[in-house]
Amino acid sequence: MAGASFALQKAVFETLTAHAGVTSVLGGPRVYDEVPPRADFPYLTFGQTTERDWSTGTEGGSEHILTLHVWSRARGRKETDDVMAATEAALHDAVLTLDGHRLINLRHESSDARREADGETYHGVARYRAVTEPL
Repeated sequence: MAGASFALQKAVFETLTAHAGVTSVLGGPRVYDEVPPRADFPYLTFGQTTERDWSTGTEGGSEHILTLHVWSRARGRKETDDVMAATEAALHDAVLTLDGHRLINLRHESSDARREADGETYHGVARYRAVTEPL
């Protein structure tokens, strides 16, 4: 059985790459764990994840903080904001099927965007909190 963190990432990946709003603003299913060479902008990447024990006295469970990164070379931050909004629409309170685990909830926690030091790239960071329990 896959760990809860990987099962969550897999379900998030499947949701984002199948969501019409996300693929529309990205120009395709550009969601990566490992970015391919010369990837077209904009795209999303998986960032840091944290998993904590969220068990009760009788039931097992995990709390997850999942970070997604948006990378854009458009002029201004609008494209980055649009990708983060589409991602939130796809994931916030979504009902996802996880291998070997049950998703209790998935909530958007925060987003921020900034221009990178290269002066060309906008970088958005979106954080989500999920709670899972084993099946």
